[in-house]
Amino acid sequence: MDVVLYGYWRSLATYRVRVALNLKKISYEERSIDIVRGQQFDETFSQINPQHVLPALIHDGKTITQSLAILEYIDDVWPNPSLMPVHAAERAAVRALSLITIADTHPLIVPRTRKYISENHEQEESSQLSWARHWLDLGSEAIEAYLTGVDSSADYYACGNAITIADIALASHVVGVELFGANISIAPTLKKITDRCFLNPAFSSAHPLKQADAPCQTQ
Repeated sequence: MDVVLYGYWRSLATYRVRVALNLKKISYEERSIDIVRGQQFDETFSQINPQHVLPALIHDGKTITQSLAILEYIDDVWPNPSLMPVHAAERAAVRALSLITIADTHPLIVPRTRKYISENHEQEESSQLSWARHWLDLGSEAIEAYLTGVDSSADYYACGNAITIADIALASHVVGVELFGANISIAPTLKKITDRCFLNPAFSSAHPLKQADAPCQTQ
């Protein structure tokens, strides 16, 4: 297998990479790293990614980490269909929109963050859930404002009429909203765009609950 993806069924960052690989019709092998059981700290995976986070993509003997870097790598190596616009300003807009969730929202709800606040600030599970919903809702509001702003290029998709990395990032955000029971009604434009994305099998088949290692696997 030429492409190996280290991920976890519930990982939103891994979801992004699955979608990109599916859109490009790239065959890959996914190897599950159970981050709940701490497998990311095993010596074998530590050599792959010493940061102990997912996902990690191995291709042609090289290891790429961080989901946005992986998405751009995939788009560079397999350019069709393109997931980035041609012009610099439009490419920057795609990255900016993507980073609202990838860099600002998602890091606040990942297991290691919730574990830290649980162990160090005596937060029960219900408080952790409230924490995650709070940041997801703020992320949704920010994305909605971006999509409806005067400088927005949102059309059929997040940045025009073709799928870009921004749509992949927004879809991962909405999957997180669903899994944590946050409020999608505050972002109707976001929902409309991602609903279109989820009609595409590349997005829907990558859903966490459709993965082989998901506890409630659905087809």
